Amino acid sequence: MGTLKVDGATLHYEVTGSGPVLLLIPGGPADAHAFAGFAEVVARDHAVVTYDPRGLSRSAVDAPGQVSVRTFADDAARLLDEVGGGPAYVLGSSGGGVVGLELLAAHPDKVRALVAHEPPAAGVLADVDAGFTRIHGTYLADGVGPAMGVFLNVTGLAGTSARMPEPPPEAMAGMMRNLEFFLGSMMGPMQDFRVDERVAALPVVIAVGEESEGQLAHRTAVALAESLSLKPVAFPGDHGGYTTHPEEFARRLREAFASVER
Repeated sequence: MGTLKVDGATLHYEVTGSGPVLLLIPGGPADAHAFAGFAEVVARDHAVVTYDPRGLSRSAVDAPGQVSVRTFADDAARLLDEVGGGPAYVLGSSGGGVVGLELLAAHPDKVRALVAHEPPAAGVLADVDAGFTRIHGTYLADGVGPAMGVFLNVTGLAGTSARMPEPPPEAMAGMMRNLEFFLGSMMGPMQDFRVDERVAALPVVIAVGEESEGQLAHRTAVALAESLSLKPVAFPGDHGGYTTHPEEFARRLREAFASVER
């Protein structure tokens, strides 16, 4: 467990296990706890790095404001420098997959192989871009609660493993702060993100959930893979498959890394 000062923020991170470095990047308003059970599985043969992205939970920002995808990617690169161990395996989930793609494009020397699991790249589908605009407009007009209701409907995540469980009362305030930061500071830049097509020549796998067909992030992942002339790889479960199928997900992850690593 440690902290790392980066430009404009202080990151909280943890390293579990030993072996090749594996960085897990959470999506949306999630923090390191999103990978708690899965990290135990992959830590059997990796040094697993989990962290709270800037602005979320224990990673405080110095000042409010929008945070670009490039800034999140630069944070991840600095974190990899801090923990050492050479180029790392990287799993990015949902919005973390978007950050992973930017990390690979901007800092290819840091990444041994990347699996971007259902990255919601809004720019590849017009209706998705419109859906994100609707979510953000609801947030500006009505606040966090109504906006998250629209978010769950637009993304198709209501009732899936990716929907965050109701936290205990003492954790509710922290969850609301994370949601506020996600909607106010993260979502706009995520919507504006456009993948650097050069990543297609780098060690990347675009992954989709076997049980999430039709959901927004599954559709964007398929469209993104097609735009890069890549074939999406199916992983167990749905958008949060690493929580419901940790062993099977870990096996598929190792296979995916092996198929592209350099």
